[in-house]
Amino acid sequence: MERTPSLHAAVLIERRRQPNRWEAWGFRIADVLLDEGLFGEAPRQLRDDGHLAQFLFPGLTVSLHRDEAEGYYLNLTSGAPVWFVMWRCSDADPSQAWPEMVTLSYNEAGRLLDAQERVDNVPLPADVTAWLQAYTDAHYRPEPKQRRRPASFRAPERR
Repeated sequence: MERTPSLHAAVLIERRRQPNRWEAWGFRIADVLLDEGLFGEAPRQLRDDGHLAQFLFPGLTVSLHRDEAEGYYLNLTSGAPVWFVMWRCSDADPSQAWPEMVTLSYNEAGRLLDAQERVDNVPLPADVTAWLQAYTDAHYRPEPKQRRRPASFRAPERR
């Protein structure tokens, strides 16, 4: 049985008080860091000056799967590979937000967006890009292109 390649990440979320006149709170994914066990296991607040706050959420697992190889390929060939972070806000307390998952698959991020989830992206560091490229090179095989005959060359009953 083959082991699923994975790594651990920590997500840094920034919260801004009243970023505009229509919102009480604004959030953005500030960074995604490799988590090598130095950040602990529990989320924590790093700073809060009343206007800007930063929260670190460690321990998110990013796994690579063969059936997502096309999504990894699309991420890598986009020109600027990224982490995709799906995050949520609390309905009970709109000042709270947290990351639910981190992925490297363009297709998976698209499915999450289609499901009306919040997905932001952050640039991927060179070492993770190289790791993802090696996996994609080993597991992604593009489907062969098939020439489609123009309808005008088909028999009328087959159009």
